[in-house]
Order: sequence, then structure tokens, then C-alpha cells
Amino acid sequence: MPPLPEPAAPDPAGAPAESSRRDAPSLRGAGRKGHKRLPRRAAAGRRSFTSTLRALDELATSGARVSVRIDELDGGSVVLAGDDHVTLPVGGLGVVALLIETAAAIESGRLDALEIVDRAQLPGVAVAGVWQHLKAPALPLSDLAVLAAATGDALAANALLHRVGLQSVRARVEQLGLRRTALLDRFRDDRGPDDAPHLALSTAGEMAQLFAGLVNSSLVSPGVSAQVAEWLSLNSDLSLVASATGLDPFAHENDQHGLLFVNKTGRAGGVRAEAGVLGGPRAGVAYALIVNFDDLSIAHRLRAHDAFRVLGVELMEYVF
Repeated sequence: MPPLPEPAAPDPAGAPAESSRRDAPSLRGAGRKGHKRLPRRAAAGRRSFTSTLRALDELATSGARVSVRIDELDGGSVVLAGDDHVTLPVGGLGVVALLIETAAAIESGRLDALEIVDRAQLPGVAVAGVWQHLKAPALPLSDLAVLAAATGDALAANALLHRVGLQSVRARVEQLGLRRTALLDRFRDDRGPDDAPHLALSTAGEMAQLFAGLVNSSLVSPGVSAQVAEWLSLNSDLSLVASATGLDPFAHENDQHGLLFVNKTGRAGGVRAEAGVLGGPRAGVAYALIVNFDDLSIAHRLRAHDAFRVLGVELMEYVF
């Protein structure tokens, strides 16, 4: 088994070494049985991602399918990439496309942000969220968007999808130029043979691109980008990559240390995914990591979660 490429030594002053613009050797065959290494391109220099590469290689060797991408926000240069073009199930991360279309419809006047939706009109779903536990039987669209973004609320997301329409979301995804991303269905407690096999599909490359567009105000319009970023900034799931940030899961919009952070996670059986933007005093990055694994035991699940947390630590070192 060939060793991991060694990153170049960092510049003493903290600036990237000259080789930071060059990719590390790329190896083939991640996430397929019988292959040992995750293909990757890692920027060397002031910070490396050696531990992340090792953790992801171990997951790929165990049979997991892994897709990762990190881009610089300033200029869009690739910091780290591995199978970032491979389409994989992403669970609730697919709700980001729904939020974008919801914001666009509100901005254009096709929807009223204060339009009330009654959950009695919807099939019940209990996989995640808090609305199912609240006494309020009906909420406005804007509040449903907050619940879907902040708590991964499945019933709230289904209510938005019921009102916005799956075809409108798919048309928006196509308009954004995302060729390997699709919201396939609503949340369900169980998926039968006549249902779509997954809620949503995407790639790490397209998810990183999507979040970069949000914070750069280039998705649909500046207003839509700002609204979706505002909703997502309320996300309380900081248990994966975001666990390394030290942010308060319930109040991190205005961090006292000036950390810019927006993220969304996705979870399903054997699926963990996260995409977001992390900015500090030294750099800003858009990132995405998708892991599909055999969820046979707590040990299998924790090994996947650990890889996300290792990436989070090295992202924090990169931006600080």
C-alpha cells in the first residue's frame, strides 16, 4: 500500500508554500470494494489535511463510499478533493435545494411568506423534527423554512415541498447548473418499493459549490442567497464537522471570535453528509463531505462520525 503524500513544509511566516497550488498525487478507486485508497488532491502549505486523508482512506478501505471537497472562497481554488464527482445519497442535505426554491418563490411573489400551512393536510412523518411535538397545528411558510433549516424538521420540509412542488425544485436545481444533484421525494418513515429509494442525491463538489454561491450572493439573486444563508445559520446540528468549531449549537449567528459559519447536515440509514462554509482570519472555505457506510453497529457509525470531526479540526486549523 503506497504511503500518503507528504505535504510541503509550511512557510515560517505562515504564508502558503509555493507547492500549495499543486495537487498531491491522485489515486483511483475510492468507495468500491477491494480498493484501498481514496483519490484526492490536497493543497499542501501552511496547513495540511493528512489526518483527514488517513481517516477517509480507512473508511474507503472498509467499504464505505466517500466524497469530499474543500474550495477556497476567495478565488475558488481546490484545497482538497476526493471522488467529489460521485453521486451519493445525502439525506436531509437535499433540503437546501428546497429552501432555495422557497426563497426564490417568496422573492418573486409566487408565494406569500405568511401563508399558513396546516399539517393535517400532510401525511404524518416522525423521522426528525419538533413540529410534530408542538401544539400549533398550522404555521406560516417562513416559519416552516426556519424549522427545516434549523432542526432538520421532516414534517416542515414536507409542508414546504407540498406547497412549492417537487418539479419546481428540480427545475431550480437544473437552472443552478447542478447536474448531479436531485431532490427525489419527501421525507418518509418507511420507503416502499414504489417510492424513490432516497430522499436526495448529490456530490461533494456540487454541495461545496452551492454553499460557496450562498455566501457569495450568487445563487438566484443576492436576496435569495442571503435569505437561505440566514435560515441555515440557525442550524443546531453541530455534531459532525462543526463539532470542532466550539460554537453554541443554539446561538451561533454572531460569534464573538468572528467565525463565519453556515452548514447543513444530512442523515439517513447508512448516510452521513455535511456541507457548509467556514471562515476565519486566515482563510474562508466551502466544504462538503458525504459518507455512505454499512451501519451494522455503533462502532461502524462512530467511525464515520469521527472522520467528519477530524475534517472539522483540520478545517479550523486551515482558517485560523
